[in-house]
Amino acid sequence: MNKKKVLNDPVYGFITIPGHLIFDLIEHPYFQRLRRIKQLGIAEYVYPGALHTRFHHALGAMHLMGEAISTLKSKGHLISDQECEAVQIAILLHDIGHGPFSHVLEHTLLHHVSHERISLLLMNELNKEFDGALDLAIRMFSGQYERRFFYDLISSQLDIDRLDYLNRDCFFTGVTEGSIGSERIVKLLDVVDNQLVVEQKGVYSIENFLTARRLMYWQVYLHKTSICAETMLIQSIRRARELVHAGQSVYTTPALEIFITNEPTLEDFRTHPQYIQAFTQLDDYDIWACIKQWTVHPDRLLAHLSTMLLNRKLFKIRFFDVPPSDEVFEALQAQVLALPGVTEADLPYLVVRGETTNSAYLASRQPIRILTKDRGVVDVSEASDLPTIKALSQIVRKYYIAYAVKGI
Repeated sequence: MNKKKVLNDPVYGFITIPGHLIFDLIEHPYFQRLRRIKQLGIAEYVYPGALHTRFHHALGAMHLMGEAISTLKSKGHLISDQECEAVQIAILLHDIGHGPFSHVLEHTLLHHVSHERISLLLMNELNKEFDGALDLAIRMFSGQYERRFFYDLISSQLDIDRLDYLNRDCFFTGVTEGSIGSERIVKLLDVVDNQLVVEQKGVYSIENFLTARRLMYWQVYLHKTSICAETMLIQSIRRARELVHAGQSVYTTPALEIFITNEPTLEDFRTHPQYIQAFTQLDDYDIWACIKQWTVHPDRLLAHLSTMLLNRKLFKIRFFDVPPSDEVFEALQAQVLALPGVTEADLPYLVVRGETTNSAYLASRQPIRILTKDRGVVDVSEASDLPTIKALSQIVRKYYIAYAVKGI
């Protein structure tokens, strides 16, 4: 069977699956599950075109990684075929541990277990199935390989993951301000002292990349309507879990049931195979199936939250530059309590406060390094003659209260 397939990607055009092992990993059920997990969670409630999946993103990142490796090899860096395959596997599988709705439910369904930890667990499971063929990819993914620049390509402030998802999310949402020149950035990559750098003539492309990232966060990832929908989804799951723990019957799919009735830790995932088995069956469809069933649940609050979410009758939201005072919060609670059918016990689900943060660039975390014309290496904020990057280094924090506007 010919396993060197060519795919037509809407962002990059024709991309090639480079070898048998990568083809077999793509065909594996763990990876195919990513077809059923949307890249942007519930952002389609704001941008109807945002229907692309983690599957699309992973394939695009694999393609870009291949381009990056070709660039580095063309500049005289010795990279073996084994290393090339391993780093493409690492980026292909970097999101394999995402649960339903990507980041939205990451800390709702699981108890302090990040998707990166689950990705590593699943990569180790795959490594057993493939007789150790993923050993090098796992070392690269976890930052244990001695050639550090491979880890920079996989996970840093200018990694292949970000280069693909900004381009892809921009394409599918139609938010053109998020467009970046990923191909140009990839062509300007180099390695100095085992660290990934960008040639000096790429400084303005990096500025554009960081600016686009900041814009995409406020216009897409942290859009006010998305936050409202995400809040309602989280509160629906929270209410269902509370009812189950109180002994009431609540419909769940088999894959979701174990995470509604339990809150497994990372150690539970390592020592109890049923959690990995259930997680690798869990996707967006499980959540939507439950939401649809919950619209007719006898619990009026669960039914209300689910019906409103399903029909896009969303909470409203107010943003604040500083944490809102108790007086402001209590005033909104009183406003919601005055709605028909709302009781005091409903308020924790119908008036929810939180905060969002955005920092396009932090020099203290794996800085983006610029290779100057005299072969020196400096931080991008020092290489640029514009104040933009210093401004982008500021952490912007916004506080919010999301609240219901319709009675039960």
